[in-house]
Amino acid sequence: MWLLTTIGFFSVVQKRGESGLTVRARAASDLDRLREKYLPEVSATIPNAGTDYPFRGTITHTDFARGLAKMGGDIHYENFKSEGARKMGRKREAVYEKVWSALFELENE
Repeated sequence: MWLLTTIGFFSVVQKRGESGLTVRARAASDLDRLREKYLPEVSATIPNAGTDYPFRGTITHTDFARGLAKMGGDIHYENFKSEGARKMGRKREAVYEKVWSALFELENE
C-alpha cells in the first residue's frame, strides 16, 4: 500500500515470512512524523535496510489499522496538495503534484 499523506509518503508491505508490517519511507523525517502523530508503535527507524526505500520500521497489523483510523479522523481540508504544502512545504507539494499528474492517466483506462 502506498500512503501519500500530509505528513509524508510511505509504502506499507508484509514481508514474506513475517507476521507484522514493514513501513518504508524515502525520508527518515517522514517516519518520525508518522510515529509522532499517528503510530507511536512503529519501531525505531532502521536506516539502509533495503534496496528501494532507505528507511524502514515495523508495526503490527492491529496498531497500523488503529493509526489509519486516526489519520482518517484528521481529514479536515478541501485540497490534499495544498494541505501538504502547508504542513511540509512547497518542495513536497511539487513532488506530490508529479504523482497526481502521473495518476491522472488512469482516467483514460
